[in-house]
Amino acid sequence: MSDDTTRAAALLRGHRASIDRLDAILVYTLGERFKHTQAVGKLKAEHDLPPSDPAREAAQIARLEDLANEADLDPEFAKKFLNFIIAEVIRHHHQHQS
Repeated sequence: MSDDTTRAAALLRGHRASIDRLDAILVYTLGERFKHTQAVGKLKAEHDLPPSDPAREAAQIARLEDLANEADLDPEFAKKFLNFIIAEVIRHHHQHQS
């Protein structure tokens, strides 16, 4: 194996290790986020509030778009990701109201 190939393999392992750590952070962060949204869903159900809040959702999407731009992340991807999360949260909120 050449020195270049050895260095490339080491760099690849380093990038993959970072990706694995970041995936774990994402999963645990989503888990923590959903704990809070579950609590919000229970509060909404207890107080007969609607499961979705379109004004808050729009504000969050705009905020996430700004954060995505700052992080050099495609804002459209960030919006799709947040919309997916919001849809899951609303689904959970509906379950609490059943």
